[in-house]
Amino acid sequence: MMVPVSITAPLVLNVVDLVRQAGAAILPYWRNNVAVTEKADASPVTAADLAAHRVISEGLAALTPDIPVLSEEACDIPLEERARWRCWWVVDPLDGTKEFISGSEEFTVNIALVEEGRVVFGVVGVPTRDLYYCGGTEMGAWRIRGEEGEEINVRPTPVQGFTVVASRRHSSPAQEQLLAGLSEHLGEIKLASVGSSLKFCLLAEGAADCYPRLAPTSQWDTAAAQGVLEGAGGTVLNLKGELLTYEAREDFLNPSFLALPAEAHWRDTLVELASRQA
Repeated sequence: MMVPVSITAPLVLNVVDLVRQAGAAILPYWRNNVAVTEKADASPVTAADLAAHRVISEGLAALTPDIPVLSEEACDIPLEERARWRCWWVVDPLDGTKEFISGSEEFTVNIALVEEGRVVFGVVGVPTRDLYYCGGTEMGAWRIRGEEGEEINVRPTPVQGFTVVASRRHSSPAQEQLLAGLSEHLGEIKLASVGSSLKFCLLAEGAADCYPRLAPTSQWDTAAAQGVLEGAGGTVLNLKGELLTYEAREDFLNPSFLALPAEAHWRDTLVELASRQA
């Protein structure tokens, strides 16, 4: 694979390859009338989710046998055990299961390495496009398509209007009020609606300006893509303006958050407006 020198660390490239393998395990089920079952939290799961989970779990166990894995499909690990972890993998084998079931291309495979609650690096794969994003604060961020890789960066200044990334399926009255407030302060708001962790990746590659999420997400929904965004010069903040982190806790839910360029001049305005919706 032809990739820039700064991401040729064997572990990172091995994780990119593992994400590729998981995607290959998913694709035979895509648009193929895959059976859907319901988990305890009423979210859907398919044979594709479980196939990708097996590939990733076995792959990470071989790569890093001493680093535990927290996967959406294997998260029944007692808090007292997780609280002792210093470093662990956070995995969503198939993010955007509803998109996958509907036949959309907008589903991803996500793997992040977390240490002391902070994302070290993350890899996001888009199986239908043979497209991969990887990044972390110490390594920059990169987009890999096929065999070619290129560096990506956020755009600190909006281009032809302020583009907000929105979830295709999850909005809320608070989010609608936030968008109205942004329009008053920043002018015309354009919406880019996509599924799964691709929302973060749009920011990371400079195709959008902000992703506010004032509805529930889980740690495995965000960790890998947060790594990519941070590597590209972005940040993910809670509504107090503090970095979104991943300490062990009883449930796996994130607080509401704001993803944006770290050096954006409108950062304080966004945090202030969003905090009113808390």
